Amino acid sequence: MAFRSIRTALTVFAGLIFAISAMAAEPDMDAINTMDRTAFVQKFGGIFEHSPWVAEKAWDKKPFATIGELHAAMVSVARFAPAPLQLELLKAHPDLAGKEAQAGAMTSSSVSEQASAGLNALSKAEVAKISQFNAAYKEKFGFPFIIAVRMHTKEGIFFEFARRLQNDTQTEFANDLQNVYSITRLRLEKMLMEN
Repeated sequence: MAFRSIRTALTVFAGLIFAISAMAAEPDMDAINTMDRTAFVQKFGGIFEHSPWVAEKAWDKKPFATIGELHAAMVSVARFAPAPLQLELLKAHPDLAGKEAQAGAMTSSSVSEQASAGLNALSKAEVAKISQFNAAYKEKFGFPFIIAVRMHTKEGIFFEFARRLQNDTQTEFANDLQNVYSITRLRLEKMLMEN
């Protein structure tokens, strides 16, 4: 099958992952649907990086029949939020293998995700390169580069960094948000399937 772009290939790949994971047993959605707002935000407030407002507003969209519906409600909250709030959401994400990672100040989800692609074991040359990419991306766009690292190899991440630096701000804002939606789907599934 020929793909016109890497994004198309990634979208198809993500869809396959989501379809396969949907075949797994669903968690107890009744328990989720009966949570009060405080309990719901406490449980799901970290799915969107340092942005519990997403879970808080998604609570109003209950009941959810599936993990997919829960995630769709959360995505809808983020997708239709005002642009300044979306920008805050993007800025809440750490740089890849950046200062937060070196200082041990990332969320446990981000630590696990970055380690899955080997970003916790970069050579000195790779650290220098990713630092340059992080700085160039933030300088050009005003927000960090976000990628669903669990869906990429280390080499693929470096490739995407270089490729996406050629885009305009509007395109990258949309790319970052789409990656946030992929990241959060994987986080939500991991959380609920482990319980």
